Amino acid sequence: MSREKYSPGAVLRIQLADGSFGYGRLREFPFVDFYDLHTKERVSDLNEITSKSILFTLAVHESVQDTWEIIGEMPLEESLKQPVVQFMQDIIDYRKCWIVDSKGNKRQARPEECSGLERAAIWQAEHCERRLLDTFMGRPNRSEEGAKVRFNNMRRDS
Repeated sequence: MSREKYSPGAVLRIQLADGSFGYGRLREFPFVDFYDLHTKERVSDLNEITSKSILFTLAVHESVQDTWEIIGEMPLEESLKQPVVQFMQDIIDYRKCWIVDSKGNKRQARPEECSGLERAAIWQAEHCERRLLDTFMGRPNRSEEGAKVRFNNMRRDS
């Protein structure tokens, strides 16, 4: 699948490790919203998929285009055209944080302000798939936990 086919509004069906399916929708590349829809059978109804709540939004590596199936396209609602807000944090001094958005805006922030935001990172397909499945199964996800904001200089060993 070429990058030209991966346009905003593309609805994606994502096969998970257990054979089930999750679903996403491309905002502006590389950002994908992942929906709260987990099925054993393939769902193709775009309205059904996009009516579900969004679990999380991640920046994905372009290699997902070789893995995830585009099942259709729907114009993005205004709320999905807004910049994606994430955080960055210094790996040595945890107190140095920034809130950034997909339009290039950046401001300094306290770690507490970054809590609940996704860390600015590019996720590989397999990590997104594992996070989706872990979310659906109600178990912690190692990549998600490791990407959370730190409130001290202790490195995670997990």
